[in-house]
Amino acid sequence: MAVALSTLVEEADRYLNSARIQDYCPNGLQVEGRSQVTRIVSGVTASQALLDAAVDADADLILVHHGYFWKGESPCVVGMKQRRLKTLLKHDISLLAYHLPLDLHPEVGNNVQLARQLDITVEGPLDPENLKIVGLVGSLAEPVTPRDFAHRVQSALGREPLLIAGSGMIRRVGWCTGGGQGYIDQAVLAGVDLYLSGEASEQTFHSARENDISFIAAGHHATERYGVQALGNYLARRFALEHLFIDCPNPI
Repeated sequence: MAVALSTLVEEADRYLNSARIQDYCPNGLQVEGRSQVTRIVSGVTASQALLDAAVDADADLILVHHGYFWKGESPCVVGMKQRRLKTLLKHDISLLAYHLPLDLHPEVGNNVQLARQLDITVEGPLDPENLKIVGLVGSLAEPVTPRDFAHRVQSALGREPLLIAGSGMIRRVGWCTGGGQGYIDQAVLAGVDLYLSGEASEQTFHSARENDISFIAAGHHATERYGVQALGNYLARRFALEHLFIDCPNPI
């Protein structure tokens, strides 16, 4: 069954409330392809590897978390950008991308979906006074050691995380997928035992050590694989479409 591209985009925009969320890139339809959609391919980033795989899969639309046209980047269509756009336009494939709207969503969002992977019960936002911070706070059913929680992360995400272990057991967790390591100070104020993000910065080590909380960097790509899959599944169910998630490995 096919659905009009415009109808699918309108539903995705509505579902994610994307028009109300200020971001660093345009959310929604970034490249327009054929007018009818029967097959969606989703992935974390609209890399050339994902585009090529989507072409091989005969996709009508590619759905991603990391799309194009970021603030501050060169507007010139040359090099890598030219090759990527040429692939989409040559094969008449649409590109649909959602960044912060996909981090924030209470059902299909990256942070909520990661909590489900790690058996964390969501309690609320990481910083209730600043909802622009997209991280969350939650609790575990039973306290575990930092190393046991790291093993849980590795089992769920399929990669060994970086662990900076504090002295205490893990009961309350704060997290923000992707490049959210800078929110560790908010996590300390929230009183969590462990803060998890995708990446780590040099100063993250010192914040964790000096505040005696555990920290895990589980991978930017690895922590953000689940929101786009959930959104793709939602759209596929909504419009009776085919949906295929393609994971292009990324160690970062």
